[in-house]
Amino acid sequence: MCGIGDVAEYVFLPGDPGRAEKIASFFDEAKKVSEYRGFVTYTGKYGGVPISVTSTGIGCPSACIVVEELVKIGAKTVIRVGTTGSIQENLNSGDIVIATAATRTDGATKAYVPSEYPAVASPEVVSALTKAAEKLGVKYRLGSVWTSDAFYAEGMDFVNMWNKAGVLSVEMECSGIFTIASLRGIRAGAILAVDGNLVKGKKKGEFEHGEKKGELADEVQKAIENEIKIALEAVRILEGK
Repeated sequence: MCGIGDVAEYVFLPGDPGRAEKIASFFDEAKKVSEYRGFVTYTGKYGGVPISVTSTGIGCPSACIVVEELVKIGAKTVIRVGTTGSIQENLNSGDIVIATAATRTDGATKAYVPSEYPAVASPEVVSALTKAAEKLGVKYRLGSVWTSDAFYAEGMDFVNMWNKAGVLSVEMECSGIFTIASLRGIRAGAILAVDGNLVKGKKKGEFEHGEKKGELADEVQKAIENEIKIALEAVRILEGK
């Protein structure tokens, strides 16, 4: 378990513990400081800036716990670095989304505030992510995402509704991260690699053994690497470097 001094003010938040290790491999230096109940934390430096990464697990309940506990031990800026499923026809696997806000169809944040409370990313973090992507020459889409608790209950009625509303994609943690960050007075953002397209009937994880589809597809793995590089550069921008 982590305590004060174990994490930096900047913390990346992937869902997958394995991706936490991957992100840490991009740091100039990194050390595993905690591994408890699937929550893995590495702390190190990138470009002279102290930085950490902590896995959140799946969904808002665990993501909210992680952000709450990170705030208590010194986190000031958290950035989700994850994956998402497109719900727009022209947003495909391998593309990158920078989230400005999230629709709160999760259950966890309703224990904190009514559903009318907006889950929005911090403007400074959104700006840093977009500037970093442009600096690195990586294309991205900017807009709101849909946070859902129920991976297998994402029926086409909901997909079509949010599609018509202009929501870019669906994922499972942004609304929790944005809401808790706002309530606790820290900054939050999210950058997401698209790993499927629900409008086109391509859901994450639907593949035969040995096939490289969904998150395992080469274009998605490349997008994950790009989003990590963008997030790292965004931290340097936020630090004025």
